[in-house]
Amino acid sequence: MSGYIRRAAALCALLLIALLANATRVQIFESSRYGDNPANRRQAIVRYGSPRGDIVVDGRAVTGSRDTAGMFRYERTYTDGPLYAPVTGFASQVYGTTQLENTHDALLAGTDPLLSTVPLWNDVARARNPGGNVVTTLNGAAQRAAYRQLAGRTGAVAAVEPSTGRILALVSAPSYDPAELSGSRTAVARAWTRLTGDAARPMLDRAIQQTYPPGSTFKVVTAAAALDAGVVTDLDAHTTSPDPYQLPGSNTRLTNEADGCADASVRYAFAWSCNTVFAKLGVETGLRTMREAAANFGFDDRTLRIPFPVAPSTFDRKLDPAQLALSSIGQFDTRATPLQMAMVAAAVAGGGEVKAPYLVERTTTRQGETVSTTAPRTLHRAMSAQTAEQLREMMLDTVEEGTGRNAAIPGAMVGGKTGTAQHGVGNSGKPYAWFISWAQANDAPEPAVAVAVVVENAAGRRGEISGGGDAAPIAKAVMEAVLNAHPRMRH
Repeated sequence: MSGYIRRAAALCALLLIALLANATRVQIFESSRYGDNPANRRQAIVRYGSPRGDIVVDGRAVTGSRDTAGMFRYERTYTDGPLYAPVTGFASQVYGTTQLENTHDALLAGTDPLLSTVPLWNDVARARNPGGNVVTTLNGAAQRAAYRQLAGRTGAVAAVEPSTGRILALVSAPSYDPAELSGSRTAVARAWTRLTGDAARPMLDRAIQQTYPPGSTFKVVTAAAALDAGVVTDLDAHTTSPDPYQLPGSNTRLTNEADGCADASVRYAFAWSCNTVFAKLGVETGLRTMREAAANFGFDDRTLRIPFPVAPSTFDRKLDPAQLALSSIGQFDTRATPLQMAMVAAAVAGGGEVKAPYLVERTTTRQGETVSTTAPRTLHRAMSAQTAEQLREMMLDTVEEGTGRNAAIPGAMVGGKTGTAQHGVGNSGKPYAWFISWAQANDAPEPAVAVAVVVENAAGRRGEISGGGDAAPIAKAVMEAVLNAHPRMRH
């Protein structure tokens, strides 16, 4: 009898060991496979079981959480959703996260270890911190001004603070309401199908994800390269620039919209946007120097994040002389995002340095205690301080007496550069209207804002479209919003 008992006890012991081994295998080695299985809804239930932290603009939350009392309890809400969509992105229970909702998902969801005083305790106790907050660098007034001015158009606005790189506005039009993608109702799937199938592409962040031919706004880069290389030593000296200009090795003859461009000085050619002068200047400066200058402004940088990725702006590495001439006036294959062109204007305003653009000022706990901060940093020196001063003069001339007069602001110094970019097969598309600029209050020590505006569907007939007429008024409204927030400019 005792033999049967011993054998039964041994069998029970073996079964217990096998049970413990299998539990160990499941808990340690297979946990991620079970935890990440789409059929396991437990993580999603926990994830949406508490309110999400907020994204903050001007001290005010522009996001929220709504208690639905359902399985996935809290849904994301948005205040002025289309206005801030290029910055917030969306947090969807079905389609995931984008933009700041994505880059700071762990902090907003409360799973970031930095939110815990004793990070390992949460793992032991299976506790979860309240979601933290993301405090942005945005200037709400500038954001609203850009959004209002772009209403009914297709385009984008980017504005930065030249001395720091803080992004003050980031607007894309048309936009969408990220609240439509919150929750798990059938309406969310219908909204997704409608938004992703819309030919106007409202979910595309044109300020950072779309590149355009920058047109004559790129002449700022060409002028900087020529001045730093010593190709131009006197802004007021006549150049040897025929009008029209036959592109080297080509039968193509380049012309101008403005009068007086034949052999014009660089200062006059900049103010009145003479294509012939700058195309020839780019060829004289040379491909290597032009390529290096573009890179110093931020072109061809595939690592830029703000904190979400920015599409790289490009200046070709291999160009024949005719292609270099066109590239030097922002045509051929030269492409830039609005944020990149705001960085170009900011480099001029900031004495030649390109500051790294950033969108998050700091992150905090739900109680407001700082978790992390962003410090300004310099990416490159785009040009010498002397060249930057000369470009400031030329950009001021453009607004005071050239093509950018629609951007002038009483009580402030405003520098700008217009651009009208051809595109499409054989330049058949409706031109893009560009304007880049910076503004400084007359009694301020430094410029407060640099702006880039692009309008894809500018109003008017093809020959009437211009950066000065269509894009400059938008830039003016954004610059005024920033300047009016400063005590010196308030009335």
